[in-house]
Amino acid sequence: MKIIITGSLGNVAKPLAQQLIAEGHDITLISSNESKESEIKALGAKSAIGSITDLNFLVKTFEGADAVFLMTPPNIGFENIVKNTINAGKNYAEAISKTEVKRIVMLSSIGVESPVDNGPIKGLHFIEKFYNELENTSVTFLRAGYFYINFFNDIPLIKNAGILGANYPENIIIPLVHPKDIAKAAAEELIKNSEGKNIRYIVSDYRPASEIAKAFGNAIEKPELPWVEFKDEDSLNGMLQAGLPQEIAELYTEMGRGLRTGVIQKDFIEHSSITDGKIKLEEFAKEFSDKFKH
Repeated sequence: MKIIITGSLGNVAKPLAQQLIAEGHDITLISSNESKESEIKALGAKSAIGSITDLNFLVKTFEGADAVFLMTPPNIGFENIVKNTINAGKNYAEAISKTEVKRIVMLSSIGVESPVDNGPIKGLHFIEKFYNELENTSVTFLRAGYFYINFFNDIPLIKNAGILGANYPENIIIPLVHPKDIAKAAAEELIKNSEGKNIRYIVSDYRPASEIAKAFGNAIEKPELPWVEFKDEDSLNGMLQAGLPQEIAELYTEMGRGLRTGVIQKDFIEHSSITDGKIKLEEFAKEFSDKFKH
């Protein structure tokens, strides 16, 4: 199959490309960074260097594809992030329509059914609607849990304050996912002979915040590492002091609030409670430990 993958050589796109290439598929990776071209070719993939904001580039790249994996960058710019995300999704949808690609897999998220209180996820809410309107194209909405690797951002907090925490309490249960599990699920979906519009949740583990702190604490030889709940204002200010741009910090604060209120977990709980990803919390904790030490 001729398959196009967006996401450059990111945490999902690279292992996805590697798996599909190993299976013998014709893979093209889209990247906005020219310096990635040689690495993409070294994988055994073709490269398409350009911007996902450029509709003509997308149309040219998607032409003749059997399937396309679509993801939007987590933060498009530092301002108007949700609007930029929505516009990128709109571009994708238009390019798919123009080229009549028959199969797409979208990297979506838990919490996507809500248009509010989900931070950066809200852009995906509108993008799913665009793809639902595509005629003659089968779609799988791959709704992923909270990325384990987001916790790498908390390493300075652990080192400086000896705590792990966010603006939700320790009893909040979070659907978690590893990018490698997303890649494996995406590879399965891309080659399926599927029709219509389908939802698949990809979650590796489903654990309370207290157990996340315990697993990380044990892995980094800090077994008493506590989970501390912050007020929204303190969470926001902490991210700003760490150097995050205002809008990104506000979106992540909102996402934490959505986890606290249950808005983000709601659709996962109502639709499916399956955790079919292979990489469980304790296994990821070893990866976290390596990152913490180095």
